[in-house]
Amino acid sequence: MASVVEYKGLRAGYHCGYCDSKEGKASCGMWAHSMTVQDYQDLIDRGWRRSGKYVYKPVMNQTCCPQYTIRCRPLQFQPSKSHKKVLKKMLKFLAKGEVPKGSCEDEPMDSTMDDAVAGDFALINKLDIQCDLKTLSDDVKESLESEGKNSKKGEPHELLQAQDSIGEKLGSGEPSHSVKVHTVPKPGKGADLSKPPCRKAKEIRKERKRLKRMQQNPAGEIEGFQAQGHPPSLFPPKAKSNQPKSLEDLIFESLPENASHKLEVRLVPASFEDPEFKSSFSQSFSLYVKYQVAIHQDLPDECGKTEFTRFLCSSPLEAETPPNGPDCGYGSFHQQYWLDGKIIAVGVIDILPNCVSSVYLYYDPDYSFLSLGVYSALREIAFTRQLHEKTSQLSYYYMGFYIHSCPKMKYKGQYRPSDLLCPETYVWVPIEQCLPSLENSKYCRFNQDPEAVDEDRSTEPDRLQVFHKRAIMPYGVYKKQQKDPSEEAAVLQYASLVGQKCSERMLLFRN
Repeated sequence: MASVVEYKGLRAGYHCGYCDSKEGKASCGMWAHSMTVQDYQDLIDRGWRRSGKYVYKPVMNQTCCPQYTIRCRPLQFQPSKSHKKVLKKMLKFLAKGEVPKGSCEDEPMDSTMDDAVAGDFALINKLDIQCDLKTLSDDVKESLESEGKNSKKGEPHELLQAQDSIGEKLGSGEPSHSVKVHTVPKPGKGADLSKPPCRKAKEIRKERKRLKRMQQNPAGEIEGFQAQGHPPSLFPPKAKSNQPKSLEDLIFESLPENASHKLEVRLVPASFEDPEFKSSFSQSFSLYVKYQVAIHQDLPDECGKTEFTRFLCSSPLEAETPPNGPDCGYGSFHQQYWLDGKIIAVGVIDILPNCVSSVYLYYDPDYSFLSLGVYSALREIAFTRQLHEKTSQLSYYYMGFYIHSCPKMKYKGQYRPSDLLCPETYVWVPIEQCLPSLENSKYCRFNQDPEAVDEDRSTEPDRLQVFHKRAIMPYGVYKKQQKDPSEEAAVLQYASLVGQKCSERMLLFRN
Protein backbone atom coordinates (compact mmCIF):
# COMPACT_ATOMS: atom_id res chain seq x y z
CA MET A 1 0.00 0.00 0.00
CA ALA A 2 1.41 3.40 -0.96
CA SER A 3 1.53 6.31 1.47
CA VAL A 4 -1.49 8.57 1.01
CA VAL A 5 -1.43 12.07 2.54
CA GLU A 6 -3.57 15.19 2.48
CA TYR A 7 -1.54 18.37 2.90
CA LYS A 8 -3.14 20.95 5.20
CA GLY A 9 -0.65 23.78 4.82
CA LEU A 10 0.68 26.26 7.37
CA ARG A 11 -0.73 26.80 10.86
CA ALA A 12 0.76 29.79 12.63
CA GLY A 13 0.32 31.90 15.76
CA TYR A 14 -1.01 29.21 18.10
CA HIS A 15 0.05 28.93 21.74
CA CYS A 16 3.49 27.46 22.28
CA GLY A 17 3.42 26.04 25.82
CA TYR A 18 7.16 26.65 26.25
CA CYS A 19 7.25 30.45 26.25
CA ASP A 20 4.99 33.50 26.49
CA SER A 21 5.92 34.87 23.08
CA LYS A 22 3.19 36.60 21.12
CA GLU A 23 4.59 35.15 17.90
CA GLY A 24 3.39 31.64 18.76
CA LYS A 25 4.24 28.38 17.05
CA ALA A 26 4.26 27.82 13.32
CA SER A 27 4.15 24.45 11.57
CA CYS A 28 3.03 22.80 8.36
CA GLY A 29 1.02 19.61 8.59
CA MET A 30 -0.72 16.84 6.70
CA TRP A 31 -3.09 13.99 7.47
CA ALA A 32 -1.64 10.60 6.67
CA HIS A 33 -4.24 8.03 5.70
CA SER A 34 -1.51 5.43 5.35
CA MET A 35 2.26 5.59 5.35
CA THR A 36 5.08 3.16 4.72
CA VAL A 37 7.79 2.96 7.35
CA GLN A 38 10.43 3.99 4.79
CA ASP A 39 8.50 7.13 3.85
CA TYR A 40 8.15 8.08 7.52
CA GLN A 41 11.85 7.38 8.11
CA ASP A 42 12.71 9.76 5.27
CA LEU A 43 10.25 12.37 6.59
CA ILE A 44 11.62 12.42 10.14
CA ASP A 45 15.06 12.79 8.59
CA ARG A 46 13.69 16.06 7.18
CA GLY A 47 12.28 17.32 10.49
CA TRP A 48 8.74 15.88 10.36
CA ARG A 49 7.05 14.14 13.28
CA ARG A 50 3.71 12.41 13.79
CA SER A 51 1.00 12.87 16.39
CA GLY A 52 -1.49 10.08 15.78
CA LYS A 53 -2.13 10.25 12.03
CA TYR A 54 -1.31 13.95 11.83
CA VAL A 55 2.25 14.54 10.58
CA TYR A 56 3.73 18.00 11.09
CA LYS A 57 6.94 19.96 10.55
CA PRO A 58 7.81 23.11 12.52
CA VAL A 59 8.62 26.16 10.41
CA MET A 60 11.95 26.65 12.10
CA ASN A 61 12.72 30.24 11.13
CA GLN A 62 9.21 31.42 12.09
CA THR A 63 8.20 29.46 15.19
CA CYS A 64 8.87 31.05 18.57
CA CYS A 65 10.75 28.02 19.97
CA PRO A 66 12.59 26.16 17.20
CA GLN A 67 12.29 22.38 17.55
CA TYR A 68 15.35 20.50 16.27
CA THR A 69 15.08 16.77 15.58
CA ILE A 70 17.49 14.94 17.88
CA ARG A 71 18.84 11.42 17.67
CA CYS A 72 21.09 9.44 20.00
CA ARG A 73 23.74 7.00 18.78
CA PRO A 74 23.06 3.93 20.96
CA LEU A 75 26.01 1.88 19.72
CA GLN A 76 28.42 4.40 21.25
CA PHE A 77 26.18 5.36 24.18
CA GLN A 78 27.67 5.24 27.68
CA PRO A 79 25.33 5.90 30.63
CA SER A 80 26.24 8.93 32.70
CA LYS A 81 26.48 8.97 36.49
CA SER A 82 22.89 10.21 36.77
CA HIS A 83 21.70 7.46 34.39
CA LYS A 84 23.47 4.81 36.48
CA LYS A 85 21.86 6.25 39.59
CA VAL A 86 18.39 5.78 38.07
CA LEU A 87 19.15 2.19 37.03
CA LYS A 88 20.55 1.30 40.47
CA LYS A 89 17.51 2.88 42.09
CA MET A 90 15.24 0.62 40.05
CA LEU A 91 17.30 -2.48 40.92
CA LYS A 92 17.18 -1.67 44.64
CA PHE A 93 13.42 -1.21 44.43
CA LEU A 94 12.93 -4.51 42.60
CA ALA A 95 15.33 -6.45 44.82
CA LYS A 96 14.53 -5.05 48.27
CA GLY A 97 11.53 -2.78 47.80
CA GLU A 98 13.65 0.25 48.71
CA VAL A 99 11.94 3.58 48.05
CA PRO A 100 14.36 6.53 47.83
CA LYS A 101 13.89 9.28 50.37
CA GLY A 102 13.01 12.79 49.26
CA SER A 103 11.31 14.10 46.16
CA CYS A 104 12.37 13.12 42.64
CA GLU A 105 10.11 15.57 40.83
CA ASP A 106 13.01 17.72 39.63
CA GLU A 107 14.82 14.92 37.87
CA PRO A 108 15.02 15.55 34.12
CA MET A 109 12.84 13.63 31.72
CA ASP A 110 10.47 12.56 34.45
CA SER A 111 7.27 13.59 32.72
CA THR A 112 7.35 12.78 29.03
CA MET A 113 9.52 12.22 26.02
CA ASP A 114 7.83 15.00 24.10
CA ASP A 115 5.36 17.53 25.47
CA ALA A 116 5.44 19.18 22.05
CA VAL A 117 3.48 16.29 20.61
CA ALA A 118 0.72 16.66 23.18
CA GLY A 119 0.49 20.40 22.58
CA ASP A 120 0.18 20.01 18.84
CA PHE A 121 -2.44 17.32 19.18
CA ALA A 122 -4.51 19.56 21.45
CA LEU A 123 -4.39 22.15 18.68
CA ILE A 124 -5.51 19.58 16.12
CA ASN A 125 -8.55 18.68 18.21
CA LYS A 126 -9.49 22.34 18.72
CA LEU A 127 -9.17 23.14 15.01
CA ASP A 128 -11.27 20.06 14.29
CA ILE A 129 -9.34 19.40 11.10
CA GLN A 130 -11.21 16.84 9.08
CA CYS A 131 -9.41 14.21 7.05
CA ASP A 132 -10.96 13.60 3.65
CA LEU A 133 -9.30 10.22 3.29
CA LYS A 134 -11.58 7.93 5.31
CA THR A 135 -13.11 6.17 2.33
CA LEU A 136 -10.10 6.11 0.05
CA SER A 137 -8.57 2.71 0.85
CA ASP A 138 -10.47 0.89 -1.87
CA ASP A 139 -10.03 3.76 -4.33
CA VAL A 140 -6.27 3.81 -3.90
CA LYS A 141 -6.02 0.04 -4.17
CA GLU A 142 -8.17 0.08 -7.29
CA SER A 143 -6.02 2.79 -8.89
CA LEU A 144 -2.76 1.06 -8.07
CA GLU A 145 -3.99 -2.25 -9.45
CA SER A 146 -5.24 -0.60 -12.61
CA GLU A 147 -1.75 0.81 -13.22
CA GLY A 148 -0.16 -2.59 -12.66
CA LYS A 149 1.58 -1.57 -9.46
CA ASN A 150 2.09 -3.86 -6.50
CA SER A 151 -0.53 -3.08 -3.88
CA LYS A 152 -0.22 -4.92 -0.64
CA LYS A 153 -3.08 -4.15 1.63
CA GLY A 154 -1.78 -3.53 5.15
CA GLU A 155 -3.10 -6.43 7.16
CA PRO A 156 -2.62 -7.08 10.88
CA HIS A 157 0.49 -9.13 11.61
CA GLU A 158 0.47 -11.80 14.28
CA LEU A 159 3.31 -10.81 16.57
CA LEU A 160 2.57 -12.85 19.67
CA GLN A 161 5.64 -15.03 19.24
CA ALA A 162 7.83 -11.96 18.79
CA GLN A 163 6.23 -10.30 21.81
CA ASP A 164 6.93 -13.31 23.99
CA SER A 165 10.57 -13.48 22.96
CA ILE A 166 11.13 -9.76 23.40
CA GLY A 167 9.24 -9.72 26.69
CA GLU A 168 11.54 -12.48 27.87
CA LYS A 169 14.68 -10.64 26.72
CA LEU A 170 13.62 -7.32 28.19
CA GLY A 171 11.95 -8.83 31.22
CA SER A 172 12.29 -8.60 34.95
CA GLY A 173 15.94 -7.72 35.23
CA GLU A 174 17.36 -11.17 34.51
CA PRO A 175 20.57 -11.24 32.43
CA SER A 176 19.92 -11.83 28.76
CA HIS A 177 22.77 -12.70 26.39
CA SER A 178 20.50 -11.96 23.44
CA VAL A 179 20.42 -8.26 24.24
CA LYS A 180 24.14 -7.89 24.86
CA VAL A 181 26.06 -5.72 22.43
CA HIS A 182 29.33 -7.58 21.94
CA THR A 183 31.69 -4.68 21.49
CA VAL A 184 35.08 -4.18 23.01
CA PRO A 185 35.39 -1.16 25.31
CA LYS A 186 37.76 1.25 23.56
CA PRO A 187 40.07 3.92 24.94
CA GLY A 188 38.32 7.22 25.35
CA LYS A 189 35.10 5.79 26.77
CA GLY A 190 35.71 7.06 30.28
CA ALA A 191 34.04 9.99 32.00
CA ASP A 192 36.30 12.44 30.10
CA LEU A 193 35.82 11.44 26.47
CA SER A 194 38.89 13.41 25.41
CA LYS A 195 41.22 11.24 27.51
CA PRO A 196 41.73 7.47 27.82
CA PRO A 197 40.88 5.89 31.18
CA CYS A 198 43.64 5.78 33.77
CA ARG A 199 45.53 2.48 34.05
CA LYS A 200 47.60 1.14 36.91
CA ALA A 201 51.27 0.28 36.38
CA LYS A 202 50.52 -3.34 37.36
CA GLU A 203 47.94 -3.65 34.57
CA ILE A 204 50.34 -2.15 32.03
CA ARG A 205 53.00 -4.73 32.99
CA LYS A 206 50.46 -7.56 32.62
CA GLU A 207 49.42 -6.24 29.21
CA ARG A 208 53.08 -6.17 28.05
CA LYS A 209 53.58 -9.78 29.17
CA ARG A 210 50.39 -10.86 27.41
CA LEU A 211 51.47 -9.19 24.15
CA LYS A 212 54.91 -10.78 24.44
CA ARG A 213 53.32 -14.26 24.81
CA MET A 214 51.14 -13.60 21.77
CA GLN A 215 54.17 -12.63 19.69
CA GLN A 216 55.99 -15.79 20.74
CA ASN A 217 53.00 -18.03 20.05
CA PRO A 218 50.62 -16.17 17.67
CA ALA A 219 48.66 -19.27 16.64
CA GLY A 220 48.32 -20.68 20.13
CA GLU A 221 46.15 -19.87 23.10
CA ILE A 222 45.00 -16.34 23.74
CA GLU A 223 44.04 -15.69 27.34
CA GLY A 224 43.13 -19.34 27.76
CA PHE A 225 41.06 -19.48 24.54
CA GLN A 226 42.18 -21.54 21.54
CA ALA A 227 42.47 -19.19 18.56
CA GLN A 228 41.84 -21.98 16.02
CA GLY A 229 43.54 -20.09 13.23
CA HIS A 230 41.49 -16.90 13.65
CA PRO A 231 43.24 -13.54 14.01
CA PRO A 232 43.69 -12.53 17.67
CA SER A 233 41.50 -9.44 17.21
CA LEU A 234 38.42 -11.69 16.94
CA PHE A 235 38.91 -12.84 20.51
CA PRO A 236 39.47 -9.77 22.66
CA PRO A 237 40.46 -10.32 26.26
CA LYS A 238 37.68 -10.26 28.80
CA ALA A 239 37.00 -6.79 30.16
CA LYS A 240 38.78 -6.03 33.40
CA SER A 241 36.71 -5.53 36.50
CA ASN A 242 37.55 -1.83 36.53
CA GLN A 243 36.08 -1.32 33.05
CA PRO A 244 32.76 0.57 33.14
CA LYS A 245 29.68 -1.64 33.07
CA SER A 246 27.67 -1.62 29.87
CA LEU A 247 24.11 -0.37 29.75
CA GLU A 248 22.88 -3.96 29.51
CA ASP A 249 24.93 -5.03 32.54
CA LEU A 250 23.26 -2.29 34.57
CA ILE A 251 19.72 -3.00 33.34
CA PHE A 252 19.79 -6.80 33.45
CA GLU A 253 21.71 -7.30 36.68
CA SER A 254 20.60 -10.50 38.42
CA LEU A 255 17.97 -10.19 41.10
CA PRO A 256 17.71 -12.45 44.16
CA GLU A 257 15.18 -15.28 44.04
CA ASN A 258 13.17 -13.60 46.80
CA ALA A 259 13.08 -10.21 45.05
CA SER A 260 10.38 -7.86 46.35
CA HIS A 261 9.02 -6.96 42.92
CA LYS A 262 8.96 -8.27 39.36
CA LEU A 263 9.23 -5.94 36.37
CA GLU A 264 8.37 -7.16 32.89
CA VAL A 265 8.57 -5.15 29.66
CA ARG A 266 6.23 -6.21 26.85
CA LEU A 267 6.24 -4.98 23.27
CA VAL A 268 2.70 -4.86 21.89
CA PRO A 269 1.67 -3.71 18.38
CA ALA A 270 -0.50 -0.59 18.54
CA SER A 271 -3.43 -2.28 16.85
CA PHE A 272 -6.87 -3.34 18.03
CA GLU A 273 -6.36 -6.42 15.86
CA ASP A 274 -3.73 -7.57 18.35
CA PRO A 275 -5.30 -9.54 21.25
CA GLU A 276 -2.71 -8.43 23.82
CA PHE A 277 -3.17 -4.76 22.92
CA LYS A 278 -6.94 -5.17 23.05
CA SER A 279 -6.96 -6.97 26.42
CA SER A 280 -4.72 -4.35 28.05
CA PHE A 281 -6.41 -1.31 26.48
CA SER A 282 -8.66 -0.49 29.43
CA GLN A 283 -5.80 -0.56 31.95
CA SER A 284 -3.53 1.40 29.60
CA PHE A 285 -6.19 4.05 29.03
CA SER A 286 -6.86 4.46 32.77
CA LEU A 287 -3.13 4.97 33.33
CA TYR A 288 -3.05 7.62 30.58
CA VAL A 289 -5.91 9.58 32.22
CA LYS A 290 -4.24 9.38 35.64
CA TYR A 291 -0.97 10.64 34.17
CA GLN A 292 -2.46 13.51 32.15
CA VAL A 293 -4.53 14.78 35.08
CA ALA A 294 -1.71 14.55 37.64
CA ILE A 295 1.29 15.61 35.52
CA HIS A 296 -0.20 17.94 32.90
CA GLN A 297 -3.21 19.16 34.93
CA ASP A 298 -5.63 18.17 32.16
CA LEU A 299 -9.31 17.95 33.01
CA PRO A 300 -10.69 14.37 32.98
CA ASP A 301 -13.11 15.42 30.22
CA GLU A 302 -10.13 16.25 28.02
CA CYS A 303 -8.75 12.71 28.36
CA GLY A 304 -11.49 10.65 26.75
CA LYS A 305 -11.02 7.35 24.93
CA THR A 306 -11.45 9.14 21.60
CA GLU A 307 -8.56 11.52 22.30
CA PHE A 308 -6.38 8.71 23.68
CA THR A 309 -7.05 6.51 20.65
CA ARG A 310 -6.44 9.28 18.11
CA PHE A 311 -3.32 10.48 19.87
CA LEU A 312 -1.51 7.32 20.98
CA CYS A 313 -3.18 4.29 19.39
CA SER A 314 -3.98 5.36 15.83
CA SER A 315 -0.99 5.33 13.52
CA PRO A 316 -0.68 5.73 9.77
CA LEU A 317 2.30 3.34 9.66
CA GLU A 318 1.73 0.12 7.79
CA ALA A 319 3.10 -2.87 9.72
CA GLU A 320 5.85 -4.63 7.78
CA THR A 321 7.77 -7.82 8.56
CA PRO A 322 10.51 -8.18 5.92
CA PRO A 323 12.86 -11.18 6.31
CA ASN A 324 15.86 -8.92 6.90
CA GLY A 325 14.03 -6.78 9.47
CA PRO A 326 13.68 -7.19 13.23
CA ASP A 327 11.69 -10.15 14.55
CA CYS A 328 8.93 -7.85 15.80
CA GLY A 329 8.66 -6.15 12.40
CA TYR A 330 8.35 -2.43 11.65
CA GLY A 331 5.44 -0.22 12.72
CA SER A 332 3.95 1.41 15.82
CA PHE A 333 4.11 -0.25 19.23
CA HIS A 334 3.34 0.21 22.91
CA GLN A 335 6.18 -0.86 25.19
CA GLN A 336 4.38 -1.70 28.41
CA TYR A 337 6.11 -1.81 31.80
CA TRP A 338 4.35 -4.35 34.02
CA LEU A 339 5.19 -4.23 37.74
CA ASP A 340 3.79 -7.16 39.73
CA GLY A 341 1.07 -7.73 37.12
CA LYS A 342 0.07 -4.06 36.75
CA ILE A 343 0.99 -1.56 34.01
CA ILE A 344 2.93 1.36 35.54
CA ALA A 345 4.25 2.96 32.32
CA VAL A 346 3.77 2.83 28.55
CA GLY A 347 6.28 4.06 26.00
CA VAL A 348 4.75 4.64 22.56
CA ILE A 349 7.40 3.97 19.91
CA ASP A 350 7.78 3.56 16.17
CA ILE A 351 10.22 0.94 14.88
CA LEU A 352 11.54 2.14 11.52
CA PRO A 353 14.20 0.91 9.07
CA ASN A 354 16.99 2.99 10.62
CA CYS A 355 15.79 3.78 14.12
CA VAL A 356 13.51 3.43 17.10
CA SER A 357 11.54 6.67 17.36
CA SER A 358 10.05 7.64 20.72
CA VAL A 359 6.57 9.13 20.38
CA TYR A 360 5.31 9.58 23.96
CA LEU A 361 5.56 8.22 27.49
CA TYR A 362 2.89 8.11 30.19
CA TYR A 363 3.30 6.51 33.61
CA ASP A 364 1.72 6.08 37.03
CA PRO A 365 2.50 9.22 39.08
CA ASP A 366 2.59 7.02 42.21
CA TYR A 367 5.91 5.67 40.90
CA SER A 368 7.53 9.01 40.08
CA PHE A 369 10.27 8.15 42.58
CA LEU A 370 11.60 5.60 40.04
CA SER A 371 12.32 8.34 37.45
CA LEU A 372 10.44 6.35 34.83
CA GLY A 373 11.09 8.94 32.11
CA VAL A 374 14.83 8.40 32.33
CA TYR A 375 14.50 4.67 32.95
CA SER A 376 12.28 4.08 29.91
CA ALA A 377 14.62 6.09 27.67
CA LEU A 378 17.56 3.93 28.76
CA ARG A 379 15.50 0.77 28.13
CA GLU A 380 14.60 2.05 24.66
CA ILE A 381 18.28 2.75 23.91
CA ALA A 382 19.14 -0.81 25.02
CA PHE A 383 16.24 -2.11 22.90
CA THR A 384 17.61 -0.28 19.85
CA ARG A 385 20.98 -1.96 20.40
CA GLN A 386 19.24 -5.33 20.60
CA LEU A 387 17.37 -4.75 17.32
CA HIS A 388 20.64 -3.66 15.69
CA GLU A 389 22.12 -7.12 16.29
CA LYS A 390 19.84 -8.59 13.62
CA THR A 391 19.10 -5.49 11.55
CA SER A 392 22.41 -3.66 11.21
CA GLN A 393 21.03 -0.48 9.64
CA LEU A 394 18.70 0.04 12.62
CA SER A 395 21.18 1.89 14.78
CA TYR A 396 19.67 5.18 16.01
CA TYR A 397 17.28 6.27 18.74
CA TYR A 398 15.20 9.34 17.87
CA MET A 399 14.04 11.37 20.86
CA GLY A 400 11.69 13.78 19.11
CA PHE A 401 12.51 17.47 19.28
CA TYR A 402 15.27 19.28 21.16
CA ILE A 403 14.27 22.82 22.22
CA HIS A 404 17.35 24.67 23.40
CA SER A 405 15.42 27.83 24.25
CA CYS A 406 13.25 25.91 26.74
CA PRO A 407 15.16 24.78 29.89
CA LYS A 408 12.81 21.89 30.66
CA MET A 409 13.28 20.44 27.16
CA LYS A 410 17.10 20.54 27.13
CA TYR A 411 17.37 17.23 29.02
CA LYS A 412 17.47 15.29 25.72
CA GLY A 413 20.95 16.64 25.10
CA GLN A 414 22.18 14.56 28.06
CA TYR A 415 21.98 11.30 26.09
CA ARG A 416 25.37 11.32 24.39
CA PRO A 417 26.59 10.96 21.76
CA SER A 418 23.73 12.63 19.95
CA ASP A 419 23.15 14.72 16.82
CA LEU A 420 20.85 17.54 15.79
CA LEU A 421 19.34 17.87 12.32
CA CYS A 422 20.35 20.92 10.32
CA PRO A 423 17.06 22.66 9.42
CA GLU A 424 18.34 23.78 6.00
CA THR A 425 20.49 20.98 4.58
CA TYR A 426 19.07 18.06 6.62
CA VAL A 427 22.44 16.63 7.61
CA TRP A 428 23.19 15.41 11.15
CA VAL A 429 25.63 17.44 13.23
CA PRO A 430 27.04 16.38 16.65
CA ILE A 431 25.25 18.33 19.36
CA GLU A 432 28.53 19.62 20.83
CA GLN A 433 29.11 21.54 17.60
CA CYS A 434 25.59 23.01 17.68
CA LEU A 435 25.38 24.26 21.26
CA PRO A 436 27.65 27.34 20.91
CA SER A 437 25.52 28.60 18.00
CA LEU A 438 22.28 27.95 19.90
CA GLU A 439 23.55 30.02 22.82
CA ASN A 440 23.67 33.02 20.47
CA SER A 441 20.54 32.44 18.40
CA LYS A 442 17.37 30.34 18.75
CA TYR A 443 17.39 29.50 15.04
CA CYS A 444 20.61 28.15 13.54
CA ARG A 445 21.88 26.48 10.41
CA PHE A 446 24.22 23.80 11.79
CA ASN A 447 25.92 22.88 8.53
CA GLN A 448 29.03 25.08 8.44
CA ASP A 449 29.55 24.64 4.70
CA PRO A 450 28.00 27.77 3.13
CA GLU A 451 27.85 26.02 -0.26
CA ALA A 452 25.93 22.98 1.03
CA VAL A 453 22.31 22.55 -0.03
CA ASP A 454 19.48 20.13 0.64
CA GLU A 455 20.53 17.11 -1.45
CA ASP A 456 16.94 15.84 -1.66
CA ARG A 457 15.33 19.18 -2.47
CA SER A 458 12.42 19.19 -4.89
CA THR A 459 13.98 19.62 -8.32
CA GLU A 460 11.31 18.03 -10.52
CA PRO A 461 7.89 18.90 -9.06
CA ASP A 462 6.11 17.60 -12.16
CA ARG A 463 7.10 14.06 -11.09
CA LEU A 464 5.22 14.44 -7.79
CA GLN A 465 2.42 11.85 -7.52
CA VAL A 466 -1.16 13.14 -7.13
CA PHE A 467 -4.28 11.15 -6.26
CA HIS A 468 -7.27 12.94 -7.76
CA LYS A 469 -10.74 11.64 -8.67
CA ARG A 470 -9.75 8.01 -8.11
CA ALA A 471 -6.80 8.34 -10.46
CA ILE A 472 -3.06 8.53 -9.84
CA MET A 473 -1.18 10.97 -12.03
CA PRO A 474 2.04 13.02 -12.02
CA TYR A 475 1.66 16.64 -10.98
CA GLY A 476 2.68 17.68 -14.50
CA VAL A 477 -0.60 16.21 -15.79
CA TYR A 478 -2.71 17.31 -12.82
CA LYS A 479 -1.71 20.99 -12.97
CA LYS A 480 -3.01 21.31 -16.53
CA GLN A 481 -6.50 20.65 -15.17
CA GLN A 482 -6.24 23.33 -12.47
CA LYS A 483 -6.93 27.05 -12.76
CA ASP A 484 -6.58 28.13 -9.12
CA PRO A 485 -3.08 29.68 -8.63
CA SER A 486 -3.19 28.92 -4.89
CA GLU A 487 -3.34 25.21 -5.72
CA GLU A 488 0.07 25.32 -7.36
CA ALA A 489 1.55 27.23 -4.43
CA ALA A 490 0.26 24.63 -1.95
CA VAL A 491 1.56 21.66 -3.96
CA LEU A 492 4.99 23.24 -4.46
CA GLN A 493 5.21 24.04 -0.75
CA TYR A 494 4.39 20.41 0.06
CA ALA A 495 7.04 19.21 -2.43
CA SER A 496 9.72 21.42 -0.90
CA LEU A 497 8.98 20.10 2.60
CA VAL A 498 8.80 16.35 1.88
CA GLY A 499 11.69 16.30 -0.62
CA GLN A 500 11.98 14.77 -4.08
CA LYS A 501 12.11 11.09 -3.04
CA CYS A 502 8.96 11.17 -0.92
CA SER A 503 7.07 13.36 -3.39
CA GLU A 504 7.56 10.68 -6.06
CA ARG A 505 6.58 7.77 -3.78
CA MET A 506 3.75 9.21 -1.69
CA LEU A 507 0.32 9.99 -3.12
CA LEU A 508 -0.83 13.55 -2.48
CA PHE A 509 -4.62 13.55 -2.24
CA ARG A 510 -6.27 16.57 -3.85
CA ASN A 511 -10.02 17.08 -3.64
